[in-house]
Amino acid sequence: MTLKPTYLLIITLVFSSFVSSVDESIINNNIQLLTSETEFEAGNTIALTFSNTNASKPNLYLSNSYGSTIINPHLENGILNYQLPKTFSNKTGVISWNLLGDDTPLSGKLNIYPKQEVTTMETYLGPPSIEAGGADYTMLVVIPTDIYDNPLKDGTAVSVKYQFLENKSKDVVYMKNSISYRNIYSETKTGRILISSECLSKNSKEYDVNVMPAIPTDFTITYNRNHEYADGNQITNFSTSIIKDKYGNIVSDGTYVDFFITNASNHILKTSGSTINGIAKAKMIHPDHEENWVVKAFIEGMAESDSLSLIYKQAILDFQIAFSDDNRTISVGPLKSFMNQMIPDGLEVKLHIYQNDKKVKTLFKSTFEGYTNFKLSSDIFTKGAYTFKIETAGIQKVYQNIKL
Repeated sequence: MTLKPTYLLIITLVFSSFVSSVDESIINNNIQLLTSETEFEAGNTIALTFSNTNASKPNLYLSNSYGSTIINPHLENGILNYQLPKTFSNKTGVISWNLLGDDTPLSGKLNIYPKQEVTTMETYLGPPSIEAGGADYTMLVVIPTDIYDNPLKDGTAVSVKYQFLENKSKDVVYMKNSISYRNIYSETKTGRILISSECLSKNSKEYDVNVMPAIPTDFTITYNRNHEYADGNQITNFSTSIIKDKYGNIVSDGTYVDFFITNASNHILKTSGSTINGIAKAKMIHPDHEENWVVKAFIEGMAESDSLSLIYKQAILDFQIAFSDDNRTISVGPLKSFMNQMIPDGLEVKLHIYQNDKKVKTLFKSTFEGYTNFKLSSDIFTKGAYTFKIETAGIQKVYQNIKL
């Protein structure tokens, strides 16, 4: 009986599939891993070898935390040799490998550990300034690395050495998760902490941290002046006591201090200064009329002083006014101070001009050698009756119905 062509084709395909399956099974059974090591030191030459009784040369797939690649084997005397590239063998971590080309490929993992030789000490320190008192601290992070820039293995001892004033200290910390660190706390005194580290006889360079004063405490203020008269010329000097923190440390140079002055009219004047060696100084010109001042100093949000009360006596008790040039020239003076001397140059004199009960203009002049003059232009101040109010040193004089 003759088979139909269709049945012959089916039988041929089934037979071919069977033969292919047998061949793959033979390949899988004939490729076996020969390398037994799974732990390697970074930098060593690493090769995976497999026994192979047939001529197949499957590729090897590699993957680690830096990336992945495929490498070709070298076949010699039935041995497959896969040499890992340096980009994989020099870096610590886990390398996963898969032998490609089979239905059930071989696979495994290799662990690369760092060389226990320190080439560099990566060191990080911050913040660079901390506050005295023992609550604030700076953190030192040390990462000793091998020649391939791998952090040393966990458990490696790192010595942290630091010196502050007369005290020297040494602590040992251990690598964990590829780093080692130490919190270094301040003391109650100010100064500079010198810090270094050491690992496997390799030393870092010297680092330093400044221990700064803590928040200032309240302080007192004083004043100094040549006399107590309100001449609008002399200077009153204000000064703080030595400002310190609660541990007795003098505050940092440049600490800003505001001096607020409240006068008899409840208006506030302000002057300021910065500390040098803990003392801040400020100046304020004397008022030009009798005045009472209350002075208080502040370091904003942190400290304040006691209050000072200052009395300024009237320096000018009276002055003369003279009209000339059809009342268009008004001479003020002489203006004499508390010893009957001429007032220092620069005292302000105001002339308020009114007409029909409305202010027309206010003129300002400064004294020179005890006098000042106002000249009223006919182009601005036409003929008519005016009221003049002259004001200086807290004294006012009013002249009504003056005809120009």
